[in-house]
Amino acid sequence: MKKLFFILICFLTIKASAFHIVGGEMIYDDLGGGKYRIILKVYRDCAGGGSPFDGDPTSTIVGPAYITVFDAANNEIGVFDIGAPVITSVPPAFNNPCIFAPNNICIQQGVYTHTLTLPPILGGYTVVYQRCCRNTGIINLVNSNSQGSTYFTKIPGPELAAPNSSPRFTNFPPIYICRNVNFVFNHAATDPDAGDQLVYSLCAPFTGLDACCASLGGLPSNPSSNCPSPPSSCPNSASTPPYSNVIMGSPYSGSYPMASNPAFSINPTTGQLSGTPTMLGSWVVGVCVQEFRNNQLINTHFRDFQFTVINCSVTTVASMPVADYTKCQGLTINFGNNSTTSSPIPLFYHWDFGVPSLTNDTSNLVTPTYTFPDTGIYVVSLVANPGKLCSDTLKKTVYVYDKFEITSPHVANQCLKNNSFNFALTPTDASATTYTWSFTSAATPSVSNSQNPVNIVYTQPGAHTYTAVAKHRVCRDTIVDSLRVIPRPKAKINNLPTTLCDPATVAFSNGSTSELPITYLWQFSTGATSTLYEPTQVFSPSGVYSVSLTVTTSSVCIDTNMVSINNVTVNPSPYAGFSFSPQITTIFDPEIYINNTASTDVISWNYAFGDGATSGYPFERHVYETYGDYTITQYVTNNFGCSNTISQVVKILPEYRFWVPNAFTPDESTLNDVFLPIVIGAEEYVFEIYDRWGEKIFKTTDTKKGWNGTFKGQPCKQDIYVWRITFKNVVSQKDEVHYGHVTLMTNL
Repeated sequence: MKKLFFILICFLTIKASAFHIVGGEMIYDDLGGGKYRIILKVYRDCAGGGSPFDGDPTSTIVGPAYITVFDAANNEIGVFDIGAPVITSVPPAFNNPCIFAPNNICIQQGVYTHTLTLPPILGGYTVVYQRCCRNTGIINLVNSNSQGSTYFTKIPGPELAAPNSSPRFTNFPPIYICRNVNFVFNHAATDPDAGDQLVYSLCAPFTGLDACCASLGGLPSNPSSNCPSPPSSCPNSASTPPYSNVIMGSPYSGSYPMASNPAFSINPTTGQLSGTPTMLGSWVVGVCVQEFRNNQLINTHFRDFQFTVINCSVTTVASMPVADYTKCQGLTINFGNNSTTSSPIPLFYHWDFGVPSLTNDTSNLVTPTYTFPDTGIYVVSLVANPGKLCSDTLKKTVYVYDKFEITSPHVANQCLKNNSFNFALTPTDASATTYTWSFTSAATPSVSNSQNPVNIVYTQPGAHTYTAVAKHRVCRDTIVDSLRVIPRPKAKINNLPTTLCDPATVAFSNGSTSELPITYLWQFSTGATSTLYEPTQVFSPSGVYSVSLTVTTSSVCIDTNMVSINNVTVNPSPYAGFSFSPQITTIFDPEIYINNTASTDVISWNYAFGDGATSGYPFERHVYETYGDYTITQYVTNNFGCSNTISQVVKILPEYRFWVPNAFTPDESTLNDVFLPIVIGAEEYVFEIYDRWGEKIFKTTDTKKGWNGTFKGQPCKQDIYVWRITFKNVVSQKDEVHYGHVTLMTNL
């Protein structure tokens, strides 16, 4: 017995990814002398992007495959590396040769074989393999991609059974099965020990490792929704028995593993698994087989597997048109044929019209016409591709009697108000005929056995389907028709603002409905009225008002409906007001004082001064930086949320000043360091400096920028320089050009 006491360091650096397990089981063979051959079968979805099998020598992202052995007291006997699996592909078999399989199936089987030496001990051993994770989106599991698998087997002690080998299932079920197609599969197992009795049952699979540690001896995963708090390290051996079942979502359980009708079941004696799946998707199913010897349970072997229910394409389908063959049509009947095939080879057919005394009551036509020898009830068979592998048979009961039909005049529409419907049936033969009328639950009464029911009243508007069935001896005919109950008009005012302020101008929204043309009458408590679809009404002064809307239909259904709103509340609005001074001033004195004169109910003020500046104080002082006409706007709000505004214009007149010094000393003494003309009230300003040779050494268009006595970053020498200034006088609106000299003086 080779016992592993360490884990190879190279594998400790590997994080196992999701495994996408779709099934597995563990088997053991008693080889004698305390030796047991352990066979572990694991199935994985290789189309889903999961990690390879544990121990796969061709992979660099998974570690070894470990099994753990425990004694009956759950003491760990050892952890064993069971080597590399033998990997084969599982063919996507269906139990119906006439069904096309999907072309994107990839299922692999990994089979591990390892021999253990386990001396006989009281209570025996438990051999365990654990892994994570299963596929995402398995319908009957809760968070399936975070639930793992545990595959184990119990080797009984010599006091219970010696020697003994476990049962093993013969075939693996097909991964894909068809929705609404009956599924039958032989899930029987064989037992090397002759005489042992096997009993089968459906059971819940076992969960295993989780998404935090996908495999034994690996590194923890990174934080995720399935593992928000990974542990610092992963275990090197499996957890001790007993093992928990997977968490299944309601209403599913081990005995009812998937949506099916009839429900999936397994014959306890033969192991035949059957059922008809009714819902698309993936499902995990567990099957247990109990092993009895001399009427004593010695072991329970199990495996789980994943079924994926799909919509299948059946190659051949025998089909007849939807026709009421229980309707008596006389002795001669024309039969239709809607059979289909996905094969390029055309179908051929065989009809048997079910006359017991005849052998020639058949036809190979596609749509035959047959005259029956006598009245009666016959079972007609249609076989598509008779005698072929993919054939299909349809049987239909046909009533052959003298023609029996019923007719009924169409019922005209009525109004919901005071409606009362009368119905009538005319059969071809009224003798020995019974009638069944079925109306909707909105009708009173909802059923009738009269030939001509009257005074059927509907309490709900809309389209209503009704059915009349007449039975004449063995013949039956059915009429399905519909009527319409026109609803009453409904008056509705869609919207009304929660806060209205005096004067309140309300554009009403009309939500009224009717299937007929309607007229409108709006009435307001102000005394005003309107027949418009959506009128606009002004409510003033403040107070509580009411409005009503009456809608009237005057054609087909004469009816009226009205809706009223009695709490249209109009709150008082504040008065905005302010004064300011001076109202006209110049840019030399641009300071304006504002005095609030708004109403006393105002709780918030805001001023916009027209130059981008604002203020939230009722009294304010503001200074303008340039001349112009500015609009001062006051916004006020009271405690009802009502607001008001007022605007006034202040005039800031332009002024003109121009003065140029004749010398400066750029010696960084902060006194007279810059040659800066004083210019006020100038536009399109250009200021230039030239040396005595006429070279331009300075230029600016900024009235606040002067010359610092440098050229190209170097100080200019002491000398006399020429300046030239051009601008537009904002007062006279004339262009002006000025020349002069300036002396640059240095202390050098």
